[in-house]
Amino acid sequence: MIYQADTGSTVTFVIAAIFVGYIMFTFIRTRKRMNKPPSENIRILSDKNFSSTVGNGVSLVDFWAAWCGPCKIQGPIVDEIADEMGDQANICKMDMDQNPETARKFGIQNIPTLLIFQNGRLVERFVGVKPKHALVKALKSYI
Repeated sequence: MIYQADTGSTVTFVIAAIFVGYIMFTFIRTRKRMNKPPSENIRILSDKNFSSTVGNGVSLVDFWAAWCGPCKIQGPIVDEIADEMGDQANICKMDMDQNPETARKFGIQNIPTLLIFQNGRLVERFVGVKPKHALVKALKSYI
């Protein structure tokens, strides 16, 4: 006897296979990003140099912590932006554990949080992991 699958189960199997393939592709791409060395174009901020750095031009500041899993995903994305746009904007990272004053000043309660400043004025806030294209689009709107 020859087994014949009905069309519904075949379609379901194909959709499931495509979904699993997409998840694997996304996982592998994310792992590759996480294993890259940090960008040389990133400016490391502290409570002391924060105002002078974000006070001129457009700045993207990534608030993160070493123990934060989502921050480990967001960090390489910010590094890529720094490599591509570091000459047009200040791309910065700030360790919240090392610099609690600035984080408190801007009400950072969840990380990663990314803030965009234009000449020292906060113009946009993102909470959670954000894709590169969304951050680049936001940055370009202020440049």
